[in-house]
Amino acid sequence: MTLDKRLHAFRSDLADIRLRGQVDAQHFVEGQPRQVVVPAVSIHRGPQGDAMQLSQGLLGETLQVFEERDGWAFAQFDRDGYVGYVRRSALSETVTPPTHRVAVRSTFLYPAASIKTQPAVAVSLNAAVTVTGHEGKFAALADGRFVIAEHLSPVDQWADDYVAVAQKFRHVPYYWGGKTAEGLDCSGLVQVALEAAGKPALRDSDMQEKSLGQKLMVNGFDGLKRGDLVFWEGHVGIMTDSETLLHANGHHMMVVEEPLRHAVDRIAATGLPVTSIRRL
Repeated sequence: MTLDKRLHAFRSDLADIRLRGQVDAQHFVEGQPRQVVVPAVSIHRGPQGDAMQLSQGLLGETLQVFEERDGWAFAQFDRDGYVGYVRRSALSETVTPPTHRVAVRSTFLYPAASIKTQPAVAVSLNAAVTVTGHEGKFAALADGRFVIAEHLSPVDQWADDYVAVAQKFRHVPYYWGGKTAEGLDCSGLVQVALEAAGKPALRDSDMQEKSLGQKLMVNGFDGLKRGDLVFWEGHVGIMTDSETLLHANGHHMMVVEEPLRHAVDRIAATGLPVTSIRRL
């Protein structure tokens, strides 16, 4: 069996020690724990700033680093297992266990307990923070910053309806590899919405199609329900009711809700039929 390099950290010269006996590599190393300390860090295909962005790691996420060289880290993220290259400057060797996560589409971190202070830094849904106290309507964080407490949820409390979470991203720009309120792609939308509801999801649409829910055997598109996932090769969308699809897509270059049959016909015209429908 060939291991997926998106989910297993290995190259011809270097590999995760946990893969010994499964892959060939010159050296096997143990991952070193790190934590993201910027609002979002790009996960690149290679150790260059112009290499394709594959995904993003959010504030507070932890990861295992297998190599650091020339300002880059070859790493695997703990939350979804994704592997790639991230800028070393975005990471901390000190890992602080988070107590809360951002539960709204986006919010700001302030240097003081006042909305008038600068610099205010935007963070997105599912970013993780460590709360150490409260000052008025603000939560005080371990890094010295402040955030509106009502914008947070404890790390063990989840949204009730992942579709409602996804709908909060309507009109957010389409952004390849993105998973924040500034921009995201189709599978990023599905992943962040499911994670906010306490449902782990892999990153890419092909992974999601293989691992999420149960495949429906339907007559055409009859009998679909809110929350069903519709897959094409390289694309995924969320049904918000029996006839309406929510998806981040390159046609509109944003997250939109539209009649499912419109999307099906338009995408079919490019030679891509629906490959499956899955119900969680």
